[in-house]
Amino acid sequence: MSAPPAPPRDAHRPLPMVIQGGMGVAVSPWQLARAVALCGELGVVSGTAIDIVVARRLQDGDRGGHVVRALEHFPVPEIARRVTKRYLRPAGRGGTAYTPVPRLRVTPRPADLELMVVAGFVEVWLAKEGHDGLVGVNLLEKVQMATAATVYGTMLAGVDYVLMGAGIPTELPVLLDRLAAHEVGQLDVDVHGGTRPHITTLDPVAITGGGLPPLRRPQFLAIVSADVLAGYLAREDRTRPDGYVIEGPTAGGHNAPPRGRLVLDDSGQPVYGPRDDANLAKIAKIGLPFWLAGSAGTPEQVRDALAQGAAGVQVGTLFALSAESGFDDALRADLLARLAAGTLDVRTDPLASPTGFPFKVASLPGTLSDPEVYAARPRLCDLGYLRIPYERAGGAVGYRCPAEPVDIYVRKGGDAADTVGRACLCNALTATVDLEQTRRDGYVEPAIVTLGTGLEGAARLLAEHPRGWTAAEAVAWLRAGVATATATATLP
Repeated sequence: MSAPPAPPRDAHRPLPMVIQGGMGVAVSPWQLARAVALCGELGVVSGTAIDIVVARRLQDGDRGGHVVRALEHFPVPEIARRVTKRYLRPAGRGGTAYTPVPRLRVTPRPADLELMVVAGFVEVWLAKEGHDGLVGVNLLEKVQMATAATVYGTMLAGVDYVLMGAGIPTELPVLLDRLAAHEVGQLDVDVHGGTRPHITTLDPVAITGGGLPPLRRPQFLAIVSADVLAGYLAREDRTRPDGYVIEGPTAGGHNAPPRGRLVLDDSGQPVYGPRDDANLAKIAKIGLPFWLAGSAGTPEQVRDALAQGAAGVQVGTLFALSAESGFDDALRADLLARLAAGTLDVRTDPLASPTGFPFKVASLPGTLSDPEVYAARPRLCDLGYLRIPYERAGGAVGYRCPAEPVDIYVRKGGDAADTVGRACLCNALTATVDLEQTRRDGYVEPAIVTLGTGLEGAARLLAEHPRGWTAAEAVAWLRAGVATATATATLP
């Protein structure tokens, strides 16, 4: 499928010096992204599982009326009304279970995609409300079946940047071009054991009814860990991003696996070495702007990044611990207390994520990082964002997850060895932001916390702000001593 002529891009605005990381499931909510954007930097909302986030906010009564306010501006009122009717509970849930949302599939019905499109719109519209600052959305390449609908929804709200990591995002540039023109967009889906291509398709006209004006095409930043991958993406127009975030192995969330044979240290964590460090000189020669991420959370590290030719830095942990992040208040208080005491431990877990990628996990009692909590949790997979599509006999597509019950996973053709140590990140990450499911038997899903291992900046900022800090205070601290002129470059 060829792409239509690319719509105009707003490529001449000054580049941000600070990109706020798009973390977890709603750890980077619209409130945080808006606060950063108001400071003149790039605020980023997390697009991962955004449909369930917005659906659960509505079921909790839409505190503050923010979702409903945004829905009033959705360009297709009929769709907004259907979503509101299905999910809004003005008085809240009253302790009952959340209503499920449609699960991701390779070939969804247009009606199944409405919530995802609306949710992407709502989160970005709220982040951009009342100002002209920059707002982006962060997505995981591994969650392929949600990408097109989420991106389209954010584009309807005028998103400025799309960032994607946890994979090789070769198809995003063309997808953005097509969706900006309301053309049919498609993505290849990795189907285990596939004997033929499997493609997920989004037809904007089938969802909206058509008649909408063309959209502004956002900038696309590929999150990569290696200069080889950066060069590969830049070789052709159809895969070339507008810039890169170069993410090192100390960053929070999912990390790229170490290059070569996996070696674990005495504590069971992957060992990274010099081969895992990107060659910044080679990346600079590509000629696209880039930002450094992973242990980039101090003013000195910002200045060092600029000195190495970067446009700036992407920072997660400082903003994850800020007042505007989506963390449950009790979790944030526990994290800050441990940070102050010097006892906050963040591990690179090679097994926790069903994706198979290493995943940063903060060790906190009462969360899924606690062995007793992990052992007590019934294995189940009812959200399915990290399910792996596989081809059944006859060519039909099935879905399995290494975090589901072992016997079910094996019955679907999976290897029992793949299930060892796997955690249900979907349920745990929603619990991290106070949107945990309550089962009919009363069981409440536990949380899991991911942060970067570079905690120096957070510890220093906490020393200056013992009661915690705001996103604006984090931005001001990062920019300390850096002339604003260093951030006035533009995209080519």
